[in-house]
Amino acid sequence: MILKTIFDRFLAKQSPKTKKMAEEENIVRMDKWLWAARLFKTRSLAADAIKGGKVKVDDNPVKPSREVKVGDVIQVQIEQLHKVVEVKTVVKNRVSPKQVPEVYNDLTPKEEYERIEFMHAYKAEWRDRGAGRPTKKERRMIERLKDEI
Repeated sequence: MILKTIFDRFLAKQSPKTKKMAEEENIVRMDKWLWAARLFKTRSLAADAIKGGKVKVDDNPVKPSREVKVGDVIQVQIEQLHKVVEVKTVVKNRVSPKQVPEVYNDLTPKEEYERIEFMHAYKAEWRDRGAGRPTKKERRMIERLKDEI
């Protein structure tokens, strides 16, 4: 009981500077959060994407130094994938892949993932091993099939 009273008095006597430092613990730059949340492999890649206008918060382009807040909806373009995430937790250090669902909600529509999967399937052509290169006739037939899709 006495310890609690002493502790409460100590908290009440904290200077504004100390309180500000406690609040700053939850402040993280956008580039650092994107890296920590495993959306980018390195922090410099995250910063380059932000500078290139591929990261937006509420449809507005941001700067690498922008502070991330819980509840922010971030739109990120990673190659052809347009990913939309909502910040659940502000983290400073990179989290393990198992902890990613605790850091953000993935709001990306399923159609976007299906589109990317279709693009990868469309790009890849499969031939039997040892069949060699397609002949001119086979190549034209393949091109006609691709144009129909």
